[in-house]
Amino acid sequence: MAAIVAGGAGGAFLWRSRTDVTPLATGTLLEPRRELEDFSLIDEHGLPFTRRALTGHWSMLYFGYTNCPDLCPATLGTLAIMAKGLRQAGDRVRPRVVFVSVDVQRDTPAQLARYVPYFDPEFIGVTAPNQPEIEKVARQLGVAVVIRPEAGGAYSVDHSGAIFVVDPGGRLAAILTGPFSAPALESDFRRIAGGSA
Repeated sequence: MAAIVAGGAGGAFLWRSRTDVTPLATGTLLEPRRELEDFSLIDEHGLPFTRRALTGHWSMLYFGYTNCPDLCPATLGTLAIMAKGLRQAGDRVRPRVVFVSVDVQRDTPAQLARYVPYFDPEFIGVTAPNQPEIEKVARQLGVAVVIRPEAGGAYSVDHSGAIFVVDPGGRLAAILTGPFSAPALESDFRRIAGGSA
């Protein structure tokens, strides 16, 4: 199953059309930053994860699912290399990486607890109590999610592949659309976090 590249680009265009923008190596810095509406998700421990969980620190949100054969593991792997690079460089300001599953049926908290730490033990996995709730959060950020039924009750999931950078005030600060490399993500994050909070 492939990601919805057009959906990701469309989401970025939607944000561009509403704001003044500054380009980054992998995406767009939003000026002014955008307030996020509250949401009700659950983390890999089954605990509530709301907009408040994104305040007080920088965050990078990536939407995907654990059965994704290519884009999700590749992107999470790149984010893990970025996170390791920031730690090794001694950066005091580092983002929390949050993997948001768009496949509520298969990606239970227990499944996320097995999957997400494989990439980095500091990464956080979140899901929702139901599919409409996760799609509501996805729509807020312009993430396209398409569930495609298949024979025998199986289904595939298509999703856009952007990374969303949220500032310590819980505001959307940048949309990163790739192509992604760890050095470019490190550089972009430093540029984004170095600006006004």
